[in-house]
Amino acid sequence: MSTTPGSPAPGSTGRANGLRPLHLSELLRRPVTESGGGAIGRLSDVIVRLRGDDYPVVTGLVVTVGGGRALFVPIDQVAALDRPELQLTSARLSLRQFERRDGEVLLRADVLGHRLLDVESAHLIRAGDLEIAHVGGEWAVTGVDPHRRTRRLLGGLATEGRSHSFREWANFEPLIGHSHSALSRRPLGRLRRLKPAQIADLLEDASKEEESEILRHVHSDPELEADVFEELDEDLASRLLGARTDQEIADVVARMRADDAADAIAELPQRRRQPVIDLLPPGQRVKVLTLMGFNPGSAGGLMGVDFVSVPADATVADALSAVAAAAAVQPEALTSVHCLDERGRLRGVARLVSLVQADPSAALSEVYDDDPVRVGADTDVVDVAVLMSDYNLITIPVVDDQRKMIGLITVDDVLEFALPEDWRRREAAEPPDSRHGNHD
Repeated sequence: MSTTPGSPAPGSTGRANGLRPLHLSELLRRPVTESGGGAIGRLSDVIVRLRGDDYPVVTGLVVTVGGGRALFVPIDQVAALDRPELQLTSARLSLRQFERRDGEVLLRADVLGHRLLDVESAHLIRAGDLEIAHVGGEWAVTGVDPHRRTRRLLGGLATEGRSHSFREWANFEPLIGHSHSALSRRPLGRLRRLKPAQIADLLEDASKEEESEILRHVHSDPELEADVFEELDEDLASRLLGARTDQEIADVVARMRADDAADAIAELPQRRRQPVIDLLPPGQRVKVLTLMGFNPGSAGGLMGVDFVSVPADATVADALSAVAAAAAVQPEALTSVHCLDERGRLRGVARLVSLVQADPSAALSEVYDDDPVRVGADTDVVDVAVLMSDYNLITIPVVDDQRKMIGLITVDDVLEFALPEDWRRREAAEPPDSRHGNHD
């Protein structure tokens, strides 16, 4: 079981002040009585308010009375929440039909039985039960049981299983999907802890409602949104982008790597491609149009057009400075520096490790390979993969007939092309320490 720093472990909080933690499944349908003991109805839901990284606090109850009418009861009118009957402290009770207010989350309707994001495992799980404990003088949701409650036979009668395994609320992100409570939730919440590829996996496993909720979170960070769309299955990315306006699509692909942006636009319906391209910033537009002109199964269709280059008379120090300044270039492409003459022709390739190990004042020509492995834009991708495997390459430059460099292929691009079509749907292998939490 894991807990957030400074947070009590689920189950310990209530007992410390004499109030044992409660399970939502136990609370539901408990009788609700007036201050004099007369029956009013039964508890049908518990209302909470989300508070960012803090526990969601209980603000009231939804009580069902005769005829199925739902009434609101503020939590401060309940004498005690941990008794078999929930007795009110006031004889006055509003008889108005309950209507959810902005910022209110209903535990049974919105969370129990619904899926939540398990941040530790980067999976969607279903909330089998919720733990409610007395924390700092108020009742709050402190834990989630990610397992379904079981039903077993006892003396011929079906009874609810009582085996629970609650984990700290902070390990989960609720996918509530209720628009009026959106303002009470954080723009990104615990999704910040996940890698773009993990968020893409979540989207591929999500329902339409869960998709909308995850995308709403991700949309508040445009750079993260672009990274996520780069990782998505092409069919899903096309569907999600296709539901947006041309300007909204352009806003996303403008932040993507040019090769991924070209692929995303190519998957759009023909009538929508040019309008989106026209809305791109000039630099991105030129790159995308260049890449879309190549066969997808060729080196040109696989390459990126962003790489690190320096003049022919550069030193090792100049090359290292160019790497340090290339913040917009993908990390995989930073493992090699390309020496070009004044006409853009490739003179040599220096590996980053060679540069780090060399004398900074040395001429780059003393370090680089002046006859590097290279391919033409029309080279078949399988041939590219064979070359990179044979020569143990992380990157391979793409040149034209005059040896002018036009792009760069990285090993991750080749791997993605070579893997089976259903590779995104396979469960990724976990490291051996993944179930042991974080260590100092």
